[in-house]
Amino acid sequence: MLWPTLWALWLAASGMPDLWVLTVFVLGAVVMRSAGCVINDYADRHFDGQVARTCCRPLATGALSANEALRFFLLLCALAFLLVLTLNSLTIVLSLGAVLLAALYPFMKRHTYWPQAFLGAAFAWAVPMAFAAVQATVPSEAWLVFFATLVWSLIYDTAYAVADKEDDLKAGIKSTAILFGKHLVRWIGFFQFVMLSLLIAIGWAFELGSLYYLSLLLVGAWFAWDLQELATNVPTRAFAVFLRHHWVGVWILLGIMLDRL
Repeated sequence: MLWPTLWALWLAASGMPDLWVLTVFVLGAVVMRSAGCVINDYADRHFDGQVARTCCRPLATGALSANEALRFFLLLCALAFLLVLTLNSLTIVLSLGAVLLAALYPFMKRHTYWPQAFLGAAFAWAVPMAFAAVQATVPSEAWLVFFATLVWSLIYDTAYAVADKEDDLKAGIKSTAILFGKHLVRWIGFFQFVMLSLLIAIGWAFELGSLYYLSLLLVGAWFAWDLQELATNVPTRAFAVFLRHHWVGVWILLGIMLDRL
């Protein structure tokens, strides 16, 4: 969640952003990611016990109650909102959308095979907020970063869902991993192409140079490796793809930062 936020801050500021704005967004990413985990566990409390990877979560085992989880979620949202209150009015207004998306995503896996898209929107909402905080507006090119982030979430969270695919089928939970089925590698390859195309468009829109495009070559090589791993159809290897995918965000951030230097 943090890396696209930092992409947006560095792009919006054309370099190092204001230190307080940077601090707010780093802390906000930690707090809202935690809030998202809490509301996700709340939404899945009746399903997690049926999934091997999640059966020991505190709500699934009864170690915590549903009311305790909701109170903690509201507390985390309040902390995040206090941070946002130190920024401009447009960022404050946009932050309401972040809470809505974070609360909405966990319930989507009951109604659509595309919950990963809602997760992507929740994570990507930090992008317009970052531009608003730095520029007091959200320029049209910011939405290229938003959609690149959304598609990136589709890629890595589908890999995550592969690990739970068999248990999810039994529990009646939907995901892109189930939807794509035997065509999963083709679909992931398609979304990788879309993301790289958006990243190239970002480079053009923000007039980034060769160091940025070099980082995209690294990302492309990383994507090719991911496809090889996913083609094995081994859940543990798919989960490993998810775990290491934050490095994609790192390479892109380094490309932006080095270019702006």
